[in-house]
Amino acid sequence: MNNIVKLFMAVTLSASLSSCSDFLDQPVLGQETLDTYYQTEEECLKQITGCYQSVFWNDWWQVASFYVGVDMSTDDLWMGNTTQSQSDWIRMSHYGNPKQDGKIKDFWQYRYKGILRCNIAINRIATSPITNETLRSRMIAEAKFIRAYQYFELVKNFGGVPVVTDMLLPEDVRGKTRNSVSEVYALIEQDLIDAAASLPARSGYAETEMGRATKGAALAYLGKAYLYQEKYADAKRVLEEVINSKEYSLLPDFKDVWSVDTNNSVESLFEVQYNDDTKYDLGGRLSVVVGSRDDSGWSWGLPTSNLEKAFLDAGDTERLKWTIIKNGDDVAGDDNEKAKAYVISPDKHKSARVNRKFYIPVDKRPSPYDANHVPLNHRLLRYADVLLMHAEAAYETSDEVGARKSLNEVRNRVHLTESAATGKALRDAIRLERRLELALEHNRLYDL
Repeated sequence: MNNIVKLFMAVTLSASLSSCSDFLDQPVLGQETLDTYYQTEEECLKQITGCYQSVFWNDWWQVASFYVGVDMSTDDLWMGNTTQSQSDWIRMSHYGNPKQDGKIKDFWQYRYKGILRCNIAINRIATSPITNETLRSRMIAEAKFIRAYQYFELVKNFGGVPVVTDMLLPEDVRGKTRNSVSEVYALIEQDLIDAAASLPARSGYAETEMGRATKGAALAYLGKAYLYQEKYADAKRVLEEVINSKEYSLLPDFKDVWSVDTNNSVESLFEVQYNDDTKYDLGGRLSVVVGSRDDSGWSWGLPTSNLEKAFLDAGDTERLKWTIIKNGDDVAGDDNEKAKAYVISPDKHKSARVNRKFYIPVDKRPSPYDANHVPLNHRLLRYADVLLMHAEAAYETSDEVGARKSLNEVRNRVHLTESAATGKALRDAIRLERRLELALEHNRLYDL
């Protein structure tokens, strides 16, 4: 028996040495590669799901905390928490050095990880052997939409950034320098134009597909990209296309805009999809991050007295009620006893206020609550923003009638007197309306 074993080993070793190069050329069995994947519709759709997942990833720290941190540099948010180390948040609130600050570095890194996923999807799905060409076009359009979103988030925070549209290895990108701001925006514009041409309208999706990118979302982000570049006529044109599509409208009550019961509402153009299945980490956690420390929260990023005063000065009590909770308030919309005379201890919380938009009623919280299980979808773009962007673009192109029409549609929902302002007063009214309507939704820094 020993001789047979030795002979077998000798023959095996000899064969291995003589055919080493042939062996190394064989595919890895039982393991997918980029060359063997993307053979079916299901595989391609899984890659697109990965692209969507990269918009906010799966916890608070990759990208979501960045928005809270940098909004602390505006007049809307205090840092908030007075009981823990503030070092990371101080650097974010001062727009710190990405090389020194983990959260800013994370934001940069994870945006590019998302871009990589989109690049792979765009390139590989284009050559996949699937036969449903309509689905192929839609998936590529979804990936282009998300890639444009990722680059938009980068350019508006860091200016010109390196533009990468292929799957490159680390050694391939080492030493790559920044593209200009205009070059980054050129890619964003083209991706969104391409996406809008192939994406279905909101009404073209089945109920089970809600949350996917739509033609309206692509056009609205294109309008926002134009607006950031002061291409006002272009912005007005595409935003009017969204408005005239009649695919979206304002919810009748402002209280429902950020309700956990109204995910994917008729006002939503694009939002992060979350659920409360505690077997998986597929929910959000910003409700915990910005919540009261007396109610299982961390209290980072709390509303300022300046923001509250802006509501009061405008006579805007409706939006104030659904935007800010103060220490001792009965929380609007929550009948649980814990929500009565709600506690936000002043000694633990700078300003003793918290964000009502991210608040989850006690009876609707998953258990455990301090985990990635909160089912409140994160609204990234909604129709009120579209109307106010249109108002700004219309004003800048001397269409004051159109500007007032869009402005007053937003004001009417919260029962404010219609604005008859003209000239600079109209411009200022639009800017104030954006602050009040979109408060604590991570728009303020970029609007400023």
